[in-house]
Amino acid sequence: MESVASAGIFSPWEPGIFSLVIYGLMVLLLVAALLFLSSWPGQKKPNTEKLRPYECGVIPTGPARFRYPIAFYLIAAFFLIFDVEAAYIFSWAIAFDRLGWAGWWRVSFFIIILLISLFYIWKKGGLEWGPTPKDRNTRETSS
Repeated sequence: MESVASAGIFSPWEPGIFSLVIYGLMVLLLVAALLFLSSWPGQKKPNTEKLRPYECGVIPTGPARFRYPIAFYLIAAFFLIFDVEAAYIFSWAIAFDRLGWAGWWRVSFFIIILLISLFYIWKKGGLEWGPTPKDRNTRETSS
């Protein structure tokens, strides 16, 4: 009788490429079976009412795609930049006693870089969501 340790890469007991391939095939087979079973039963009588997208009971009007103002993308980018830094600062605060002064200097440098970037964004007008005074003047004269 052959021992389990000497079976090599084709052993189902030892993690290896063979086990990964078998697992992948089982997953693909299960997904294919579930997709087939979900599409097989039931009547298929498409009409315009069934093909209309469902929007929480509201009948859709107009195209579904419209252009978002750039402010939405700016808010998302600023949130990612200035929210991820909070995770770094919180983790530093937890390990403050082990990091000592070297950690304090590093997180201070990090915060200074963040403040410089915040002031840069502020100076470039990235935090102004409404119309600028120049835009207000052109709207007042054009109406």
